[in-house]
Amino acid sequence: MGDHRSTEVAVRAEAELGGNPTWDATYSSLLWVDVLGSRVHRFTPGPDEDAVLDVPQHVGAAKPRAAGGLVLNLRDGVALVDRDGARRWLVYWAREGMRGGDAGIDPTGRLWAGTLRYRGEPGGGWLTCVEPDGAARVVLDDVALGGGVAWRPDGRRMVFVDSPSRRIDVLDFDPATGRATDRRTLCEVEPEAGFPAGVCVDSDDCVWVALWDGGAVRRYTPDGRLDRHVDLPVTRPSACCFGGDGLTDLYVTTVRAGLDASALAGQELAGSLLVLPDAGNGVAAPAFPG
Repeated sequence: MGDHRSTEVAVRAEAELGGNPTWDATYSSLLWVDVLGSRVHRFTPGPDEDAVLDVPQHVGAAKPRAAGGLVLNLRDGVALVDRDGARRWLVYWAREGMRGGDAGIDPTGRLWAGTLRYRGEPGGGWLTCVEPDGAARVVLDDVALGGGVAWRPDGRRMVFVDSPSRRIDVLDFDPATGRATDRRTLCEVEPEAGFPAGVCVDSDDCVWVALWDGGAVRRYTPDGRLDRHVDLPVTRPSACCFGGDGLTDLYVTTVRAGLDASALAGQELAGSLLVLPDAGNGVAAPAFPG
């Protein structure tokens, strides 16, 4: 089960809170964010270029739009960025002490956007389903840190992580209505392994998860059995996704925030974007139609 495959550096960076990587098939590039740096990165393998877009608020996630541009989960709500850089709110829900967290796009194009408290107090956050026209509804409330959301290959089951619970949960998902029901536990992460954070799903219907304070990524089988553990050169990986040609490379975002000088001295890659080549086979994610 132990796996020590070689980890490579895609982008050497010092992101305070790197997160929410997403492969943009249209531009053959990887979107990722530095939440606290208020930056959206676009990494293009091959030339190994990492373009940076500064945004006016802390940004939890950036996803591609079908018409070009981006949809952003910002501190005060969900915003659209057009090809020419123009920005406008799609949903505005500003609340004191709250910010946008991870987000995902379901198989039919809805955006699922998480929110959380800045100070990380338990509860108070929520997971919202946002339609392309801006209609929004809260699906889960009393969320603590909502680590991530993803969909199984059949499009009828949704994976959700609320990190402090140490669980990876599964919900039944109806693509036609966007309803997510019957939340149940797929597996639990033991305390000594860290906290489950951002997740993705591969073509074998297995769930990959980054382990915050665990220094690793793991893969769990469809029935919740641990079958792969990959150690990383950082203690705080935050999220993962498949990208590259054929969606075979696993990209992992990492974090510097909360690490003191002595901890950082021993992990110079904290805050960088890492990649595990040929780690598996991913599932293509749709762009947001709005």
